[in-house]
Order: sequence, then structure tokens, then C-alpha cells
Amino acid sequence: MVTPSGVVVLTDRRLAAGPLVEVVRAAVRGGASWVVLRDKDLPYGERAALAEELRTVAGRERVIVAGTDPLGGNAVHLSAVDNRPPGVAMVGRSWHGTEDLSDVDYVMVSPIFPTRTKPGYGPALGAEHAAKLAGETRPWLALGGVDSAERAAECMRAGAAGVAVMGAIMRADDPERTTRMLAEAVNP
Repeated sequence: MVTPSGVVVLTDRRLAAGPLVEVVRAAVRGGASWVVLRDKDLPYGERAALAEELRTVAGRERVIVAGTDPLGGNAVHLSAVDNRPPGVAMVGRSWHGTEDLSDVDYVMVSPIFPTRTKPGYGPALGAEHAAKLAGETRPWLALGGVDSAERAAECMRAGAAGVAVMGAIMRADDPERTTRMLAEAVNP
């Protein structure tokens, strides 16, 4: 099974410096290899339509939906307390070092660094500590404060399969350039 790696962009239309789909399109041009659709507050129909539109941008198999409903796709990203939905090919979880991981294909470990998006969330784990928590049993993505090439490279050296980035890409004046800078650090 292919699991998320490289630069994984997480959506947040409220942070986006432009129309969300255009920001994601620019991130994909810049090298984002996966997209996680968050925006859980949208009405069901709007969120399902957005998921479908993002699949045309990123690729049908490269969009993961946060929550238990894959919205017509095959991958979900769950919180620590969500039950795994039946019939979904790939499941990831947000993980903080204590939750059961018997039902997942990958984890997002956070926060790696202090983050502007969730100030005060933490404490920041650091890449090396996150790697120790994640172990070697499944791929892990570094999330939180990965806003520079140096931080992205540090996460990769620690053993991350990739970096999950929201704020740095969503807020960027040039999301393509920002994503390219991160992608070059992740895939030197």
C-alpha cells in the first residue's frame, strides 16, 4: 500500500491566502504529493464537492479526508478517538504517543515545532523525540511548525516519511514557491 510521504498539504480555507482550490493547485505544482481535506465545518454537500474538486487537482488516490466519511474516496485521517470506518483502504491517525495504532497505515505526530496556527499547543516534541515515539512500525508524518527547508530536512533526517504542512502553505503569498522549497528539502 502506498502511504502519504513527501510534502502533505492540509487544507484550511480560513487561513488560505486565496481561494482554497487555487492554493492547493499551486502547492501541487510546487511538489505537494498528498492533500488532507480538513474544513470539517462545511455542510456535507459542500465538503463532498470540495473533496471531489481536490481529487481533480491532486489525483484521486492522493486526497485524504479528515474524519470518518471518505466522501467518495478511499482514505481517511482520524483523530485518536474516531472509529475506523468499514471499507476504507487507508487510515491514518493523529498521534501523540499514547493512542492505540493497531488499525492505522500511517500516523501524524505533532507538534514537532512551535506553530503559529495553534499557538501554545504542545510542548513541541522536536524531530528526534517524535521519531522515538513513532518507532519503526509504520510511516509517520511530521506536523506542526514545519515552515522552513531546515525544519523539513531535520524531520526527514529523523526518519519521517514526510512533512504535513498547513499554515506555511495556506498563508503563503506564493504557495507554489513555499511548497517547492519544502519539497526540495524533503526530496533532496
